[in-house]
Amino acid sequence: QVQLVESGGGLVQPGGSLRLSCAASAASGFTLVYYAIGWFRQAPGKEREGVACISSSDGSIVYADSVKGRFTISRDNAKSTVYLQMNSLKPEDTAIYYCAADLRCLFIMAVTTTNPVDSWGQGTQVTVSS
Repeated sequence: QVQLVESGGGLVQPGGSLRLSCAASAASGFTLVYYAIGWFRQAPGKEREGVACISSSDGSIVYADSVKGRFTISRDNAKSTVYLQMNSLKPEDTAIYYCAADLRCLFIMAVTTTNPVDSWGQGTQVTVSS
């Protein structure tokens, strides 16, 4: 199993920025290089939505159309940390953001409550409001 700990959420005004961090570690018998790491979000009463993902195999990156051009995902392998830089935030970005790990970015981007990913963290609240 992969252990994931998110941080960096908070309250910001529309147009503001936040940087989320995801610290990842592998349990005994697992290696982080085998996992894609990404983010999904869930607002109250809504389905989970894949936001962004970076693969471990080739470093390819995937974004949801709703955040493309505003969010940037990156990784620091030395620190085993993945970041999500969120700019030009909108009220509709308000949600709990979860760091997630799975074998492929496809599985993270397609996540739903009934079709979960292999591992995810406790979540960090992002609220965009004036």
